[in-house]
Amino acid sequence: MPNVALIIELAVQVALEGDWDKSHKIAQEYYDPAANWLHAVLHKIEGDVWNSKYWYARTPGKSYEDFIDPQAELLAIQNSLKVS
Repeated sequence: MPNVALIIELAVQVALEGDWDKSHKIAQEYYDPAANWLHAVLHKIEGDVWNSKYWYARTPGKSYEDFIDPQAELLAIQNSLKVS
């Protein structure tokens, strides 16, 4: 069984490096809270507000308005995965 946290952490790093498409392909394969949060941020980055809010609704305790800066939010996801 794969370590989902490590996979999502890799996807976050890929997004931070600017390859949002590759990160999205990874994120959409998983449905845990961290993957859903990442998925929401990636849609926020691409400007798809409706789809982003759809994924935030599946991420307990997170909302579209929590972060103005997607880079800061990606770093918050990354930090949350390191604590887990």
